[in-house]
Amino acid sequence: MKAHTKETQSTMTPEKALNFLKEGNQRFQNNLKANRNLLEQVNDTSEGQFPFATILSCIDSRVSAELVFDQGLGDIFSIRIAGNFSNVDILGSMEFGCKLAGTKLVVVLGHTSCGAIKGACDHARLGNLTALINKIEPAVDAVTEPTDESQRNSQNLEFVDKVAEKNVLLTIDNIRQNSPVLAEMEDNGEIKIVGAMYDISTGEVVFY
Repeated sequence: MKAHTKETQSTMTPEKALNFLKEGNQRFQNNLKANRNLLEQVNDTSEGQFPFATILSCIDSRVSAELVFDQGLGDIFSIRIAGNFSNVDILGSMEFGCKLAGTKLVVVLGHTSCGAIKGACDHARLGNLTALINKIEPAVDAVTEPTDESQRNSQNLEFVDKVAEKNVLLTIDNIRQNSPVLAEMEDNGEIKIVGAMYDISTGEVVFY
């Protein structure tokens, strides 16, 4: 499989980009990697890059977007931060990826058993991590069940995963509210902004 070119990127649509990721994840689950020569792709992308998607995911070592979507060099912009939330710098990176570099899809990718989400559920406090956790805690408050405080912590993995899903949805809302550039592009049909969850037990990505 060749690296994307200006020509292949120009024919890409948001729907097609989404299907590329879905097909890549299916290959990943079946351990059937696309046939690609990464060194050849190094050469092909040495003078330019034409990715089709921008993916915001967690730093978790098990959730590499390139691997779980079976993509090669030059295919996606990968933004990674613990808890896969957005801030002004991440929004700026997304705007670069979409408006200036031509990607057609923004994916906010959460995952099951997320350590950052667990920290938010436990209201962890530690150095600079405290400020990061504070940005995720609104997702904890937004999940209303269970009401029993003894069940609203990292020991309850079902609760943790519900918070992770809510965090993805709140992050998408944040992108639309705080990036007029991306919101306008989505309104015009130039891009899609979607959420997804990766299951660390199966390798499956479920899109919302």
